[in-house]
Amino acid sequence: MGENSPETKSGCGLLNAVFGRRNFWPRRSTSTGSLPINNINIKTASSNTKRRRSGSDEASLFNSSLNGPEAPPKSSTKPPPNHPKPPAVLQQNQVRKPHDDATRITPNQRYVNQCKRVPKEVVSISGELESMIVDHQKTKGNSNLVRASSSNVMLYGNLGNLRQPGGGNTNSYNVLDQLPKTAREDVSTPNGRYPNSVMGNVVKKPVEEKRTEEQPGSLCRALSTRMDPETLKIMGNEDYKNGNFAEALALYEAAIAIDPNKASYRSNKSAALTALGRILEAVFECREAIRIEPHYHRAHHRLANLYLRLGEVEKAIYHYKHAGLEADRDDIAKAKTLQAHLNNCTEAKRLRDWNTLLKETDSTINAGADSAPQIYALKTEALLKLHRHQEADEALSKGPSFNVDDCTKYFGPIGNASLLVVRAQVDMAAGRFDDALAAIQRAVRLDPNNKEANSVMRKARAVAAARSNGNELFKASKFSDACVAYGEGLDHDTHNSVLLCNRAACRSKLGLYEKAIEDCTHALNVRPGYAKARLRRADCNFKLGKWEASIQDYDILQRETPDSEDVKRALSEAQMQVKKQRGDVV
Repeated sequence: MGENSPETKSGCGLLNAVFGRRNFWPRRSTSTGSLPINNINIKTASSNTKRRRSGSDEASLFNSSLNGPEAPPKSSTKPPPNHPKPPAVLQQNQVRKPHDDATRITPNQRYVNQCKRVPKEVVSISGELESMIVDHQKTKGNSNLVRASSSNVMLYGNLGNLRQPGGGNTNSYNVLDQLPKTAREDVSTPNGRYPNSVMGNVVKKPVEEKRTEEQPGSLCRALSTRMDPETLKIMGNEDYKNGNFAEALALYEAAIAIDPNKASYRSNKSAALTALGRILEAVFECREAIRIEPHYHRAHHRLANLYLRLGEVEKAIYHYKHAGLEADRDDIAKAKTLQAHLNNCTEAKRLRDWNTLLKETDSTINAGADSAPQIYALKTEALLKLHRHQEADEALSKGPSFNVDDCTKYFGPIGNASLLVVRAQVDMAAGRFDDALAAIQRAVRLDPNNKEANSVMRKARAVAAARSNGNELFKASKFSDACVAYGEGLDHDTHNSVLLCNRAACRSKLGLYEKAIEDCTHALNVRPGYAKARLRRADCNFKLGKWEASIQDYDILQRETPDSEDVKRALSEAQMQVKKQRGDVV
């Protein structure tokens, strides 16, 4: 490596690359490249001293370049040309010795000298480092290597006080974990800490300042701004092929930050977003790619596939026709089959044929619209109408989970309001009253003229108020009044399993076991997995001496909650009563 190469002149390539040439630390180990060298002849002892400037070089430079009448040269600290290099700790101790006032360099002078003497190419990332990072990324399938100094590469998680949030090291001294053992032993001290001058710029400040929290991968993106965007795209492609979709996405975003008007970067980002399940964001990126390059066939084909998954058949067919050789007849045929199922869904809902609607929504999802929230909403609505609340909750949970703002951007305020109405009804049926109120209020804000949304909001408020009022009365042991309060809520939502189960508790306290069993049975018809209602019914049957019915419910509960001692005890007692009734036990 030549005398004038950036690797020899830069003090810490990582910090220069990220933060530019600012004086980032209050006190830093000064390399020979950053000191004024006018009228000085420097002889390097070996190639090792070129790669890594030692403290003894710095001390000799301080003494030789700033020699004055008050500070005679200290020849005893400078080793002969062929003398072995002194230990690292000794060198650093020499640098840390205080200088006389006449030889001390003020921070302003050092900053001015650095600005004058540091060449422009010092702040760039060397070609050698780039090739090392690329080679590591190809072999390891990730891009975790970043630059730690002018001649070192290390893991991003060990960048010390350039801390990675949510993981990595939070201690600036952990940089030494990447050094060989001998080097670590040389620079360590008995208490496990290291002097500030040992690691050059990678040190802890004497006065800790508030650290800027970096987003994951932001440091790598900061470094990547010095790289060619095509290189970033290639690295992203490698990560994508290896299944590292989040890493690929970060690299594509870095390429876009450098060149935002390249359609291929947008299209590739769309592929990574699709792999991460972020379908709506992927659509937005594909649209942008086509805006930049209207005849980009691959982007058209990718967007068509996304529209098909979202149930937007007409848009899908349009983009298939503009995808050139990327699309084939099978794509068009698949889209037309999906369109037929969608038409059947529309007709079934118009006729309020909920069983047919269930069948057709399943067929639509299987035909390719597996990420269409409106199809899952239709299926959920059909199940609610059939009073199959538990299945409705499960069906909606299997659908795509998109950001509400993204849904509004894609489907529009009216379309997203319709989706939120279904969500609110499911939450209310499952007893999640606060969530139901939040969803329906947002729906009304998006579409104030939606009659169904306003009706559901009135119902949700009435049911939530009835539940809250009944709970307060029950806690006060006013069981008759609590029973009435829950009944008022049931006037608005006849099949609400939570209100039914709560009223059953009141009736059980009043000794109305038959009425309590009726409420529990009603709740279990709409939510077969509602364990609280089943337990309450089993208890009421037990109190009425209906041992067989009680055992049947306890058997189910024991399979669902095998660790419940209360259920085991109640089941055993019920079985004992049955044996007594049959005369098996004396």
